[in-house]
Amino acid sequence: MFVSLPAEASAEIRDLVGTAPRRGFGSVRVRVTVGGSTWATSIFPDAARGGYSLPVKKAVRRAEDLDEGDLATVTVEPLDR
Repeated sequence: MFVSLPAEASAEIRDLVGTAPRRGFGSVRVRVTVGGSTWATSIFPDAARGGYSLPVKKAVRRAEDLDEGDLATVTVEPLDR
């Protein structure tokens, strides 16, 4: 399952990572927090929406009791700078 990051947050992430080398598919390494769960992963550019997509593992969705369509507060901290 993927979460689409808002355009404003995506623009802020692009500004923070600037010209840092990108990994495969233009991904950016990040630390993510949803509720009590924190993990390292990568976000990927979503050309259709002009932002980034964040994959959310099944283990996190279970731990945080999240289902498709739920709203969640997500904190994303870029690790590539």
